[in-house]
Formats: sequence, C-alpha cells, structure tokens
Amino acid sequence: MTPTLFGRWQTRLLLLATVGVLVTLPFALGITSPASSSVYFWVLGYIAIFGIFWDILYNYWQKFRWDRDWPGIFQLLAGIWEAIFLIIIIKLLQLPLPGIKNLDLNLFIRHYSLVWLGIYLASQTVMRVLFPRWRFRGGQWL
Repeated sequence: MTPTLFGRWQTRLLLLATVGVLVTLPFALGITSPASSSVYFWVLGYIAIFGIFWDILYNYWQKFRWDRDWPGIFQLLAGIWEAIFLIIIIKLLQLPLPGIKNLDLNLFIRHYSLVWLGIYLASQTVMRVLFPRWRFRGGQWL
C-alpha cells in the first residue's frame, strides 16, 4: 500500500481515538499509575497534533523510496523518534501540559510505548480485517 497524506491522517486519528484512548484509560484512571491524572490524555492529544505534521514529512520521505511504499517497520521506528521528540518538547521547552509535575518519565515511556505498540499492532492486523479496502485506498477509510 502507498499511503496518501489524507489516508495517513485518517488512519492516525482513527487509531489514536480508539486504541489510543483504550490504552490511555487505565493510566488516566490511576489503575496503572500511582494517581489518576488527565495528563495522559493531553499527551495523547499532543501525539495526534504533532503526528499530523510528522505525516507530512513521512509522506515526503516516502517519495524517495524506489517502490514509494512505507514498510511497517518504519512505522514502528517512527514511534520511537516521535517519543524522543515529545519528551524533548515537554521537558526542555515546557510544552503546556496540565499536571506536568505529575508526569513521571518512566510512566510516560510506559504509556507512550503501550499506545504506540497498540496502534502499530492494530494497523498491521485489525485495520486490514475491518477495512479490507483501506490498503487499496491509500490508507483512507472514509
């Protein structure tokens, strides 16, 4: 599949709004963290906002590949880069984040890793089952 920019955006937002929210709920409710906090939903929102801009860059880079395709491993590696970027923005540039004093780096890494792994697995498995034409429409599901 060669994802289009609009397809990338649709897929990212759909997966963050479903899988991302489901993975974030235990963190926000305090089930997997010492205290409940909405900071994890803010992190999820920043992942979505910055992801829109990252997808523009990914779409540009994809055009330099000989087959113009974006292998799944690139998606997984992009998650690592995006996490490092978000940590730098939050910690160094003091990104506005309510409850930032409650954000432990280990919990952030655990939350982000589980969200990204869930999204990666869903995009490689569930999306192909629920939306069989998704792959042939450049990632667009609408």
